[in-house]
Amino acid sequence: MSIRVVIADDQGLIRVGFRSLIDSAPDMSVVGEATNGQEAVNLVRDTRADVVVMDIRMPELDGLGATRLICADEDLAGVRVLILTTFELDEYVLEAVEAGASGFLGKSVDPEELVQAIRTLAAGDALLSPKATRTLISRYARPAAADSSATVDSTLLPELTDREREVVALAAQGLTNDEIAERLFVSPLTAKTHVNRAMMKVGARDRAQLVVAAYQSGLIRPGPA
Repeated sequence: MSIRVVIADDQGLIRVGFRSLIDSAPDMSVVGEATNGQEAVNLVRDTRADVVVMDIRMPELDGLGATRLICADEDLAGVRVLILTTFELDEYVLEAVEAGASGFLGKSVDPEELVQAIRTLAAGDALLSPKATRTLISRYARPAAADSSATVDSTLLPELTDREREVVALAAQGLTNDEIAERLFVSPLTAKTHVNRAMMKVGARDRAQLVVAAYQSGLIRPGPA
């Protein structure tokens, strides 16, 4: 089944480029283009897209606001938002994850990286650029960060099995399911199952929020730079 993608960006040239790239992939197609956040929300509802490639700075309603509306809508629970922006600023990374985005990349990524990112999100995983991951670590590693704005309940981590905690710790270090499987001598499917069960137990929408929970709880602490 083809991955249905909506592109939200107020620059026509960028939309044309993204559409050409995405439509050229054999397993995905663009089902709509939006020039602002509200159009993106409406298109997602109309097309039942799988992934939204979302810019941040747009008129009327920006990408973060649109992401909040999409991720708060129970009817759109299966939609994944990939924030793709030239403004890879710390505050944007935090707001994007808290809004419910499953991925955050800078627009400097290679074309194949963008296509693979869409596949990753459509498969139910999360994807953050290295810079975005570092931002999450530096923000949520501090004990004071576990406040009322948290998107997951990190107090539930003790309910995880020893293996699930081990897997969460590796995921929080940025390892993929395949890398976790290799490290623990299990199959990639087993690694993914452990990650999914951990997400369900702590109420995490995706892998990005699971990383937040790991640092909020103290399960993982930042090492030396």
